[in-house]
Amino acid sequence: MKTTVQLLLVGSLCGCVATTPRPDGGDQRVDPIPFSLALEETVITGIRQHLPDPASARLGRTLAGERTLDGRKEIVVCGFVNGKTAVGGPGGDQAFIARIYPDSATSFELVAMGSTSETRRVVDGTCDAAGLPLSDSGFRTQL
Repeated sequence: MKTTVQLLLVGSLCGCVATTPRPDGGDQRVDPIPFSLALEETVITGIRQHLPDPASARLGRTLAGERTLDGRKEIVVCGFVNGKTAVGGPGGDQAFIARIYPDSATSFELVAMGSTSETRRVVDGTCDAAGLPLSDSGFRTQL
């Protein structure tokens, strides 16, 4: 799974390097939006597909924002999920980044998820650059 996350991260970073940034550099930023129940359902359903014990998934602090890239609406979601391991033990918090495309039958794309310090650093940096800082406070709540 670590290799899969690393490949996804490298693939997404390669796409960023290959494109010419807009003059204002604001293409990574999102406009924060409320984390509605419908959005929560989409996120938890998508994340459960990547967990060993899907029923145990619980969202922690989660932030969302929207933007339009190349004419396509995109919702970026950053947060934490906690779930049990395959043998039923505590899995601990995993940081994640996901994209949802509401114009495409609400397609869900998990960009990165994991509990390693490397994954956490990538998630924190990417979410902070998007305007969705996860580490700006010590509390963890669901918005």
